[in-house]
Amino acid sequence: MNVNARETGWSPAERVRGMGESVFTEMTELARRTGAVNLGQGVPELDGPRPLLEEVAAAVLAGANQYPPAYGFPALREAVAAHQRRRYGLEYAPQGEVLVTTGATEAIAAALMALCDPGDEVLAFDPCYDAYPAVARFAGARLVPVPLAEENAAETAAETAGGNAGETGGGTPGFALDLDALRAAVTGRTRVLILNSPHNPTGKVFTAAELAAIAELCRERDLTVVTDEVYEHLVYDDATHRTIAALPGMRERTLTISSAGKTFNVTGWKVGWVCGPARLVAAVAAAKQFLTYASGTPYQEALARALGGVEEWAGELRRTLRRNRDLLSEGLTRAGLRPYRAEAGYFLQADIRAWGHADGVRFCRELPLRAGVVAIPTSAFLLAPDAPSHLVRFSFCRREKSVVEAVEKLIAAA
Repeated sequence: MNVNARETGWSPAERVRGMGESVFTEMTELARRTGAVNLGQGVPELDGPRPLLEEVAAAVLAGANQYPPAYGFPALREAVAAHQRRRYGLEYAPQGEVLVTTGATEAIAAALMALCDPGDEVLAFDPCYDAYPAVARFAGARLVPVPLAEENAAETAAETAGGNAGETGGGTPGFALDLDALRAAVTGRTRVLILNSPHNPTGKVFTAAELAAIAELCRERDLTVVTDEVYEHLVYDDATHRTIAALPGMRERTLTISSAGKTFNVTGWKVGWVCGPARLVAAVAAAKQFLTYASGTPYQEALARALGGVEEWAGELRRTLRRNRDLLSEGLTRAGLRPYRAEAGYFLQADIRAWGHADGVRFCRELPLRAGVVAIPTSAFLLAPDAPSHLVRFSFCRREKSVVEAVEKLIAAA
């Protein structure tokens, strides 16, 4: 579809105008300048598996330094297909239904460029990963936010009573699907729903009932789903990650995206992958070839061998992250900053109003000087104009000593 700038409302130049320095860059610089403990960005301090790192070093020295095949090394595509079969019972052909990408963000960008025409609409749950609106805009599409509902803390406490409250942070609020808001957001221009579960920045894992309701709507309105599952192995307590692609009628309309970065603590490697029906994967590959073409040769070779043993490695990583999450949650509570429940991922949300703040941006700019800690305002992930501004995101993908130091500083500053 050929739609000119007058029809879409912005020119190609306007698609990138205003995308200046992000709050992440600002807060990282604040951490560097003040020496504060950085619980802002989701950059792990934890190491990846030693055998995997050694495999990459050996691959580099053995000469695996040129372009890989455009779809990715066959061995890695086979390993990804085996992973999907083993965990979710989904069959994907390594040749044609699995594509290796330069991280999950490139996969999302290429998917939207492939699936959207200028003027189309893309739905995403709000708050959302900040790349989603940016890549939608690059594709000429408009991202429409669908607010997640905040659970009632009392209801949450009741649900987690009977022995689970201590594990899940009983009494802490979480987030839930607002199906009415989702239905209301769908229009005749809606083409794609981005589903991020486990969810960044809230740590929410969508339930089986929520996924079933989303799937029903997508089938009813003929929507394609791009599901971002990079935290699929980092799920805690009694929460269970399920992929929407496994539900009836969804495999043929779903692109499932994941990556090695969060799973193996190698975020700098930028190796991701897309699984889906051949026609959709081919469309993503057509867009991707003009972004990076292909990358990460030695990493792909090493990950092909590591992915088969991911469950054992991820189990230990989950235990470490869960311990950090609990330390941070307890510390925020003692400091008077009410934490939200985090069922997965790297991050905790906190309500800052008890410290006399209602503006998360101002709070985060002052926090390094007040407490020696850096966080990220949740407003950086919120798109709705009436979204709350009193939430802040703290990361716990750090060494335990960093989390403990941050907690001590926050309690002392309360």
